[in-house]
Amino acid sequence: MNMVKVAFICVHNSCRSQMAEALCRHLAGDVFECYSAGTETKPQINQDAVRLIKQIYNIDMEKTQHSKLLSDIPPVDIVVTMGCNVACPYLPCKHREDWGLEDPTGKGDEAFKNTIDMIKEKIFDLKSRLKDIKTV
Repeated sequence: MNMVKVAFICVHNSCRSQMAEALCRHLAGDVFECYSAGTETKPQINQDAVRLIKQIYNIDMEKTQHSKLLSDIPPVDIVVTMGCNVACPYLPCKHREDWGLEDPTGKGDEAFKNTIDMIKEKIFDLKSRLKDIKTV
């Protein structure tokens, strides 16, 4: 089976989309080739996201990921927007969905942990629905 390419996109590609990329690779890397990107970049990934993903999943996002532009990733089958609360970036794809996640940036650890848990559940849900999503 060919791997389905999924991109998690946001405006800045520094927090939610980065966590989604890391968790997707970790939790569903057997079916998804995972990417994240945005229309702008930040000099570094959100440090609270880095710290908590490392603490909970032992994934060091600073070693495996960096902030990327939409043009830096290959064509994808599935685009997941994080819930930009503005016009979300556009990327061509065969299936698109919005997860409507609130940005935890500037909030406490509990907000980040809630977002991480929601991302985890949504990744498992996406994986379970893959056979019903028309990507080919």
